[in-house]
Amino acid sequence: MLDWQRIDSVFLDMDGTLLDLHFDNHFWQHYLPESYARQYQLTLAQARRQLATAYDEVAGTLNWYCLDYWQQRLNMDIATLKTELRHLIAIRPHVHEFLLAIRKKRKRCILLSNAHPDSLRLKMRETGLADSFDRLISCHQIGLPKEDHDFWQQLQQDEPYEASRCLLIDDNLQVLDCAAAAGIEQLLTIASPDSRLPERTEARYPLITDFRQILP
Repeated sequence: MLDWQRIDSVFLDMDGTLLDLHFDNHFWQHYLPESYARQYQLTLAQARRQLATAYDEVAGTLNWYCLDYWQQRLNMDIATLKTELRHLIAIRPHVHEFLLAIRKKRKRCILLSNAHPDSLRLKMRETGLADSFDRLISCHQIGLPKEDHDFWQQLQQDEPYEASRCLLIDDNLQVLDCAAAAGIEQLLTIASPDSRLPERTEARYPLITDFRQILP
């Protein structure tokens, strides 16, 4: 599936790729609506409708991932609420084995996440994965989400890479489309970003179900 001889840099998404997306899906779809309903004395259905409207307004933008934005928008301590649910943060199977193999092959390994820095810190603290990477990049440092075509040009200035010798693994197909347009040649996606949901069987990019499939 991969020609590791033609890969120098590995860009890895976090949520839905290295980590089970169940934590984030449960937080935004269940835990936050329940907390919002309690705070504003709404029914759960009302809370979900109001939040769905707010989510739709910023989908695909950096604000969707920004805890500061949601704290101000909802007047809620989003970072604390996420910490309360930290027991659901889970590493996907065989991620440690995969990251160790990349390090042994001396590939440059970058965690490249849309997550807010506070979310990134929480998840690195809970998983202990930080030392497996040469660098951790939150897209808030770049100022654009990975779904923005200009992101990849900005990333090139901050973290120089040769597009033809990069691998990107991401569960977000829109992100992969933008990376492909930027010239990144080796692109993979995840069959089951959320372990509680059915696997995807078709995608525009090769699907992996297990990181052992692509061990260098």
